[in-house]
Amino acid sequence: MSKTAILVVSFGTTFPETRQKTIAATETAIQQAYPQATVFRAFTSNVVIKRIREQEQIKIDTPSQALRKIQQAGFTRVIVQSLHIIPGIEYQRLLSQLSSYRDQFTELIIGQPLLNDYSDYQWLVAQLPLLTPDLAADEGVLFMGHGTADNQFTAYACLDHMLMGTRHYVGAVESYPDLALEIKRMQQDGIKKVHLWPLMLVAGNHATNDMSSTKPESWRSQLEAAGFTTESHLIGLGEISAVQQRFIQHLQQAIDQAKE
Repeated sequence: MSKTAILVVSFGTTFPETRQKTIAATETAIQQAYPQATVFRAFTSNVVIKRIREQEQIKIDTPSQALRKIQQAGFTRVIVQSLHIIPGIEYQRLLSQLSSYRDQFTELIIGQPLLNDYSDYQWLVAQLPLLTPDLAADEGVLFMGHGTADNQFTAYACLDHMLMGTRHYVGAVESYPDLALEIKRMQQDGIKKVHLWPLMLVAGNHATNDMSSTKPESWRSQLEAAGFTTESHLIGLGEISAVQQRFIQHLQQAIDQAKE
């Protein structure tokens, strides 16, 4: 694998601390799993890339820029691993960028996001209660997913349904299920205290501002206005070793499928 490049692609984040704990930590885990390969980074958010350049004077590549750099460095085999949670709009944009590079390399392999098939949902539903604290009888955990405008919005509703009866709930910032629905469900289940947790790779802008801030429109403020007490946990999924290893499994599955 001496001329193999692994391009690790995520949406990105402007929050340096969570970037190190999640994206960088996952990249390190991938490098350790494939020591003969060279790991590269790319973000799909142009806004995030621009802000990091302005605020930190750090240049992050887009997938297209990274692939050009990889090609110029003489790599002939490229494995792209997505760190997106669902195969939504950002992942589809990534695939679109990759399509024009397929004939530029001997091999271009693409690993799937965290939630790709039914086994991934089963795995995550089993994992989520393990990540969170032991709950008292009147406590619940509400995960904040990002949401998406395309047909992958159903991923969050599916997780929410699969977690039914566990006092773990999934809502989405930008699509369905929304916070109002989750508040109603938790009230029906007798929940008094809500642990807020990001269902995102990083604990960045959404987790800090939309989930746990004291702004009137934040989930924390809306929950407290509805009579719940809250506790926020700013821990991105990318910090979890089991999640890092799941991405590595997806990467290896893509390699194995390419061999077949």
